[in-house]
Amino acid sequence: MAPETGGLPANSTADSTADLVTGLIVDVPDFPKPGVTFSDITPLLASPNGLAAAVAGLAASAPEGIDAVVALEARGFIFGGPVALALGVGFVPVRKPNKLPREHISVTYDLEYGTETLALHADALTPGQRVLVVDDVLATGGTIAAATGLVRALGAEVAAVSVVLELGFLHGRARLETVGLTDVHALVTSTGA
Repeated sequence: MAPETGGLPANSTADSTADLVTGLIVDVPDFPKPGVTFSDITPLLASPNGLAAAVAGLAASAPEGIDAVVALEARGFIFGGPVALALGVGFVPVRKPNKLPREHISVTYDLEYGTETLALHADALTPGQRVLVVDDVLATGGTIAAATGLVRALGAEVAAVSVVLELGFLHGRARLETVGLTDVHALVTSTGA
């Protein structure tokens, strides 16, 4: 099934999508702490054309044969649900601790400033399913790598990863390669620190 364009003109290109998305992401210096520049996607979310372009771009990057979209809490959910609908597949949320009511599996992983835990329902995926992992930002790659471990623990395969924004200077793509993820797509890549 071909991805829907979400209301974009038929001649919309990846470059025009990247330009639109880039123009709707606001850099906030010294947030959440001095020396850090935060990429705020809320203006993108507030723009119907921008949000539609982001969803269409993420869906268009999906390889053939995707069976489910796995998205990461919390901002990944904003994009993952619509991408799943555009692809005609189910949506599977990866949650933070104590959010899933039934049997689940979890993984705790290191961050640059501590640890985090992610969880997935034990019956959310079946062996052999091909999934697209969707998130808002690829930073260091730790969260997506941890989610990939959960997907694989259920016997499913991460066919590709799609994000709205990649912070290229944090080398998250290289970390994903260490866990065998090479089909990684970003609508926009930031190369500045």
